[in-house]
Amino acid sequence: MDFAIPADLQAYLDELDAFIDAEIKPLEQQDNNIRFFDHRREYARTDFEAGGLPRHEWEELLKEATARADKAGHWRFSAPKRYGGKDGSNLWMAVIREHFARMGLGLHNDLQNEHSIVGNFPFVAMFDQWGTEEQKAEFITGGFERTRRVAFGLTEPDHGSDATHMETVAVREARDGVDGWRIDGEKMWITGMHVATHCAMFARTSGKAGDASGITCFLVPNPTPGLEIEEWMWTFNMPTDHPRLSVTNVWVPDSAILGVEGRGLALAQSFVHQNRIRQAASSCGAALYCIDESVKYARERKPFGEELARNQAIQFPLVELATQAEMLRLLIFKTAWEMDNMPHEAIERTISDKVSMCNYWANRLVCEAADRAMQVHGGIGYSRHKPFEHIYRHHRRYRITEGSEEIQMRKVGAYLFGYLGPKRGQFG
Repeated sequence: MDFAIPADLQAYLDELDAFIDAEIKPLEQQDNNIRFFDHRREYARTDFEAGGLPRHEWEELLKEATARADKAGHWRFSAPKRYGGKDGSNLWMAVIREHFARMGLGLHNDLQNEHSIVGNFPFVAMFDQWGTEEQKAEFITGGFERTRRVAFGLTEPDHGSDATHMETVAVREARDGVDGWRIDGEKMWITGMHVATHCAMFARTSGKAGDASGITCFLVPNPTPGLEIEEWMWTFNMPTDHPRLSVTNVWVPDSAILGVEGRGLALAQSFVHQNRIRQAASSCGAALYCIDESVKYARERKPFGEELARNQAIQFPLVELATQAEMLRLLIFKTAWEMDNMPHEAIERTISDKVSMCNYWANRLVCEAADRAMQVHGGIGYSRHKPFEHIYRHHRRYRITEGSEEIQMRKVGAYLFGYLGPKRGQFG
């Protein structure tokens, strides 16, 4: 049993660090781009007069950073080789994401926009497994060429975690001799619709409320007649790209179905494990950054002529956070390694609870670490001249999105008590 970071992975981390120093940090400092990361970041990123959407200059900067990373062979690392990637494993992605987040805020990795110079592409895996050859060519290749961008249209105003009671409905309807579907309903928190060329919209096509089957995924062009952005939802962490939208008499042909009719929820849930373990690694890295900065400040700050770090009231909370972070990162790496050593479809049956453990605990821990960093730093920690408030505001959402911590704890409970997973049936 070896817990060391593999030598080739460490060499790649060093290569990434060198690329960041050579290409990304100079871009971050160029043309006052630092305004997107210093105390001005929220205002610099947010066009408050345009519904709170991200400013164009901000998103163009992210695009330039990922274009440089793509040219250097890093951006598509996690994608399959046939699409220009490197078949990046879950373990390598977890270590990279933790490493980046532990470096603090920067153009190399800013998850407010799900941005990183080593990208995460859940739609690539989704289209690769479920899409037709035509859809793969259009949306995977087009996605990397930036001619296609897909938003994920699952959540509804009255139905968040429980998608089985979906009220958006699609019914068969032919138009101009072409078989297709008419879609009516509402969606909410559909991230990225301001730049999306399509929305992967989930709608009930058969069955009754509460059924997991009977929900289908449709690739709806954006814009399209009948699709309306009703409002942009302002959030704790601005800017926003999360709208409430309506679809009224929206029509798409049969070819717009992604995957199998009636099995849309299986599609939606098929790749949450990769997202959750990578998100957990990012949150763990951000928590470690908060701990590192707090330790450094406590050693440097000398109120009443003595290091702040001499006080056990400062030491003990950071000791507990450091202990939890160290245990968590080992569980994240172990779980990611296990995911790499089993068929994809076996993850849900065997270690889905471990993925949920990593995710909900990491998202909770980073919020606690950011809060403690504010306290250790005092007034300057509460200000926007330190990044802790930004880290807290951003990572706080992860306790709700990608499966709320309650949903994930329920998954762990189902495995623990034998309702799901390897223990199923053990208690008779």
